[in-house]
Amino acid sequence: MNKPLFQLIFTQIKEFLREPGALFWSFIFPIAMAWGLGMAFSDHKIIVRSVAVVENQKIKNSLLKQFILTETKPSKIVSENNIPTFEKTISNKKLGNTTYKFLNTSWDSAVILLKRGNINVILTEDEKDIHFNFDPSNPEAQLIHMQLPNIINKTIVSDNSESISPMTVQGTRYIDFLVPGLIAMGVMMSCLWGVSYTLIEKRSKKLLRRIVATPLKKSDFLTAQMVTRVMITFCESLLLIIFSYYYFNLNIQGSILALSILFIAGNTAFIGIAVLISSHTSNVQMGNGLINAVITPMMLLSGIFFSYHNFPAWAIPVIKLLPLTIFADGIRSIFIEGAGLMKIAEPITILFATGIVTFTVGMKIYKWF
Repeated sequence: MNKPLFQLIFTQIKEFLREPGALFWSFIFPIAMAWGLGMAFSDHKIIVRSVAVVENQKIKNSLLKQFILTETKPSKIVSENNIPTFEKTISNKKLGNTTYKFLNTSWDSAVILLKRGNINVILTEDEKDIHFNFDPSNPEAQLIHMQLPNIINKTIVSDNSESISPMTVQGTRYIDFLVPGLIAMGVMMSCLWGVSYTLIEKRSKKLLRRIVATPLKKSDFLTAQMVTRVMITFCESLLLIIFSYYYFNLNIQGSILALSILFIAGNTAFIGIAVLISSHTSNVQMGNGLINAVITPMMLLSGIFFSYHNFPAWAIPVIKLLPLTIFADGIRSIFIEGAGLMKIAEPITILFATGIVTFTVGMKIYKWF
């Protein structure tokens, strides 16, 4: 029996157990995340699907209007921009209950809601039929098209291809929604891991005290870290934008100046958070846990891969306050809604303020030794 090997293994286990932070991030935090996301997704007894209804006032016997008046009831939850919303719940013992939310709005407003991921389908109507306007590559929209026709009118065949109107408006595809989110997530990941982990690792190896002992200014050292990180995130984002432009034909519809300032604001926010995270700990395992504790919730909640409107209504106001949510929503508004500098002035201000406050607090408590 290899006694030295077993002794080394036993020693490593004891070192791990002596770190309360490592125990928390390794065992408690994953369970807490599973519980939180389970509460958000698995505990729903009712599946909620949202569609926009654009009524045609020229039609006298509107099937959509009749359906809204007779088969639905006003929603108790006020939607964004106070759009009139109506609900109808479909009961199914095997598949569970599904609540359809019908947002009665104009075509332009419906397109914006579709771009933001708040809805998946826009319902329109002419003298002959009800039309389902959606991205054919969206599986959620396809499911709605299969279910909803028979709910609205029993005589409509659910696989009627003539009722499908593929969306050709720029910005309504899933890839148009995804790429801005990936840019925002890339900036967050690069700043937090690139700055936080680097500083924590240098402190754990006693390199920061050596830097302090040199004539180098502390501010120059941190400034170099920040400028380098901004340059790296710029190259990463630019490469993704160029790839998306040539492969997916994705264009930036809004102001390039606004996007540039928002990009700097986002970097400022996450660099400030990175400095705050790395300000005191010298334990690499604890540092990894802190970074993951910041990254993981935002990556899952902030609407990077899917709209955060899938979460319960009580959680959405909280999710909107997260820096990654603010950053991703701002980029999307420029990419697919054609937003200019004035429209995104608020998210820019919030991100800059977040970065300045967290950086200032981090420097106040920063541990160089």
